[in-house]
Amino acid sequence: MTRAAQIAEALRESGLDGWLFYDFRLSDPLAYRILGLPDRGITTRRWFYFIPAEGEPCAIVSAVEAHRLDALPVARRIVYRSIDEMTAALGSVLGAARAIAMNYSPECAIPYVSRVDAGTLELVRATGVDVVTAADLIQRFEATLTPAQLAGHRRAAAALRLIVNETFAEIARRVRGQIPCTEFTIQKFVLGRIAAHRLRTDEAPIVAANANAANPHYSPAEERDTPIRRGDLVLLDLFAKELGEDAIYGDLTWMGAVGERPADEHARVFRVVADARDAAVALIRQRVAAGDPISGAEADRAARAVIEAAGFGDAFLHRTGHSIGREVHGTGANLDSLETRDHRRLIDRTCFSVEPGVYLAGRFGVRSELDMTIEDGRAEISAAPPQREIVPILARYA
Repeated sequence: MTRAAQIAEALRESGLDGWLFYDFRLSDPLAYRILGLPDRGITTRRWFYFIPAEGEPCAIVSAVEAHRLDALPVARRIVYRSIDEMTAALGSVLGAARAIAMNYSPECAIPYVSRVDAGTLELVRATGVDVVTAADLIQRFEATLTPAQLAGHRRAAAALRLIVNETFAEIARRVRGQIPCTEFTIQKFVLGRIAAHRLRTDEAPIVAANANAANPHYSPAEERDTPIRRGDLVLLDLFAKELGEDAIYGDLTWMGAVGERPADEHARVFRVVADARDAAVALIRQRVAAGDPISGAEADRAARAVIEAAGFGDAFLHRTGHSIGREVHGTGANLDSLETRDHRRLIDRTCFSVEPGVYLAGRFGVRSELDMTIEDGRAEISAAPPQREIVPILARYA
């Protein structure tokens, strides 16, 4: 079945009359990926591609770039010169359609899928159609993974778990040997191990000690390097994928203490964070096993409730987890009821992180992150077992 036929089938299941794709100067990369449309070459004019629930796709392209959608199947192609001709073409193509999907999100509730500008929405709605969000359709056609991609993700996550061990061992070696040990040097070490495991990453890993770990997206730099010493708390956030074009990321965060045991306060906060993580994991597993729906927002609330009950609600600064795909932050459902209201269901053949955290500004931060996949009605942790306690680096890596 062609991609257009698959989309038409999904539209009928959703009770929609069509899905209207739109792009201007590569403003919607999702449209290119979902349609399998090459994004190479000059793209300076607006185009529309309409897949109806019944019937054949139609294209609207500029006379300047009339070839732009040649790679896609069309039953009807309208070439416009003026904006009036383009507007008339929209009315003609949408015809009797009543409700269609576009790649936008009401009130930008889910920014990842909100690609169509407000003016274009006004233009389309002026034809008389009701435009609804394509968020669920995007997840179905962009965020669902093949068995091979899921297997590759699990291999990447397992390799990252090995790199955690290698990195903590390197910190122990340097501290014991009084060899310079800093956030930046350890970050470079991690990048070397990622390459050695035949993985790649688009961004450098996070290595954060003590108060720096209270910044969720902290990144060390050579010009503001921080030493890692005996007694320090270290947050290590690694994300990488295999070398193939369609490879899927793994993404793990582990905590270590440079000593024989973690400080009591650090251990107490970690236990709260781990309990929150496990609450979300348990709810997801329970619902998926029973065949019951669960949204990203519900999973987020399960974790957030644990942290709020422990008195750290205001220190949990971000969503509980994010979709994982070819980018480390993918386009599927996020575990989020805080930054957005992600109503989308966690569905089969998707991958996402579970990573609650507590960030005490100026003092320290704790995050525990694992990845999960849903495949064939089972929700599983990608690189089990999850972290159960802060790793005592000097005691563990002699």
